[in-house]
Amino acid sequence: MDELIQNKLSIAEHFGDIKDHRVRFDHLLIDVIVIAICACICSADSWVDVESWGKANIEWLKKYLKLPFGIPSHDTFGRIFSIIKPMEFEKRFISWTHSIYSNTNDVIDVIPIDGKALRRSYDKKSNQAAIHMVGAWSLKNKVSLGQVKTSEKSNEITAIPKLLDMLAIKGCIITIDAMGCQKDITHKIVNNGGDYVIAVKDNQPTLRQEIEDYFENAISSEPDKIDFHETIETKNGEQIYRMYYISSEVDELDSSDDFANVSSIGMVETKRIKNGEISSEIRYFILSFITTALFFSNCVRGHWGIENSLHWVLDVAFNEDYSRIRKNHGAENMAIIRRISLNLLKNNVAGKKKSMKSKRLLAGWDTKYLEQVLGF
Repeated sequence: MDELIQNKLSIAEHFGDIKDHRVRFDHLLIDVIVIAICACICSADSWVDVESWGKANIEWLKKYLKLPFGIPSHDTFGRIFSIIKPMEFEKRFISWTHSIYSNTNDVIDVIPIDGKALRRSYDKKSNQAAIHMVGAWSLKNKVSLGQVKTSEKSNEITAIPKLLDMLAIKGCIITIDAMGCQKDITHKIVNNGGDYVIAVKDNQPTLRQEIEDYFENAISSEPDKIDFHETIETKNGEQIYRMYYISSEVDELDSSDDFANVSSIGMVETKRIKNGEISSEIRYFILSFITTALFFSNCVRGHWGIENSLHWVLDVAFNEDYSRIRKNHGAENMAIIRRISLNLLKNNVAGKKKSMKSKRLLAGWDTKYLEQVLGF
């Protein structure tokens, strides 16, 4: 245990002070947390898996943990994680993430924020709906930065400000889909030292119409006031043209006054051609800074990093959508454990070319590789 605590990047250093709400206990809380994280890294997706992995690796675990009563049962793991307060656990997760993945260079970090449902966390017996998580992703460091639970997708509007207050976003650019196009959210971002690129749809109909009217007129009559960038790619036999327009002429937008620091507006037109058929889509954005169409395109495309690099990986490599953990805070806390595991695995240099599933399997087979992942 001492060796684990002395390691600057150790799990115990950041998670060891979580309040233990148990009155009587045999197993140390930090032992339970460390075992769960290690087991999750090694492909354990349920509390039964966690117990089995712990028992199979008890001699290795004794090198770092006290384990006064051996490995807890799966019922004990489930009971303990059902009563740990997720907000306390999440704060330690964010602290640990910032300690390892701080801003160490001049590259501006783009942080997409988006929601994800834990589909199998619903419980018919107790009439519990599936849990919906709102999370943040660092494009620069390729790690999950934090998450907040909400009861349903519509409540993302209230969850996003809570998440923003938990994160260190000074000097970063926050990207959010149209759900987050709210005046209070833009003020929260700016007041916390960040900038934003936020999609505008029909939930802000007046603002959307003003942006649409501006670009419709300006593209034909005042093109010198618009910066333009285009990308072309071919994917699965489909040609995709993306045209990015951005302008800092925001004085004509009467409805933007209540949003914080609206400095630019953007439009993205996407055309897809496949088998002779053409489809198109146009999206609109507000930005709190002045920039080029090229950088604007990087922010817009980068927003999908949270879907492709976080949500998709959690479902495919960690089976999050199939998890039946649901008792009290269990599902939310297990979601945090998955993200801790993903961050450690994703940024392990030794297994850089391996898939996430392969990394998890290798960690389970080779404790030396597991130690590398954990930073021992």
